[in-house]
Amino acid sequence: MTTVSSVLGNSQRLDGGAMFGNAPKPLWERWIAPDERNRIPLACRAMLVEEPSRRVLVETGIGAFFPPAMRERFGVVESEHVLLQSLAALGVAPEDVDVIVLSHLHFDHAGGLLAAFEEGAPPSLVFPRARYVVGADAWERAKHPHARDRASFIPELPALLEATGRLEIVRDDWSETLGDAWRLHFSEGHTPGLLLPEVASAEGPIVFAGDLIPGRPWMHLPITMGYDRYPERLIEEKDALLTDLLARGGRLFFTHDPLVAMARVSRDDKGRFGPGEAWESPVRLPV
Repeated sequence: MTTVSSVLGNSQRLDGGAMFGNAPKPLWERWIAPDERNRIPLACRAMLVEEPSRRVLVETGIGAFFPPAMRERFGVVESEHVLLQSLAALGVAPEDVDVIVLSHLHFDHAGGLLAAFEEGAPPSLVFPRARYVVGADAWERAKHPHARDRASFIPELPALLEATGRLEIVRDDWSETLGDAWRLHFSEGHTPGLLLPEVASAEGPIVFAGDLIPGRPWMHLPITMGYDRYPERLIEEKDALLTDLLARGGRLFFTHDPLVAMARVSRDDKGRFGPGEAWESPVRLPV
């Protein structure tokens, strides 16, 4: 039997205006209330898929690799490596993870690959056996970032991943590492080659929505982030994915929603997409 679990990593507080792009504050603060510094709470959530013969972790969150000053700058709440604690609560040690799928290599999605910050210690990976899967365009972006998003990457990470000899760079909708039970979607609106893995399920497929749809409020088509490179293209990609999943009874797994890990795609009588049945924190949910 294959199961899906929500695995929380370190949480963040980021500027609400940046997270909701051109949406006015009187609108978005109804969805997520800001603090006195205009920051909203955000999860950095991973999805653990436990198959009969292996464990697949989709993303690793922001982790605890930042030194204290940078942790404060980027709104990381906890100093300890929360992802490892959450995995341990499920009885999963770092060496038990067989595959890690990375939607892209922005630090709030890949920083959890690294050990917690220690003064004077170089960055190091904490998953000793895992194979790593990342899209080709996202990989190239991480190695050769644009000035607009250079600060979103961890400069040392690509070399560390290459040095393992366990890195697969995928260029189409199939991964040799993941196999036929997985389908890969790609998106360009947030960052080049954003990889969105889909897990087959008798109850409707589950797509890890990454930064295409980081939480329930962003299911509404016009809502984008200030961090998105091509908002209009992103809206078109959202429309296509949500339309497809609605027809197939599919669900989205959210990385940044502060309260809900997964929701079924629904559409109201005005044609607006939104969350239907929701799962706050599924633990070994059969798929």
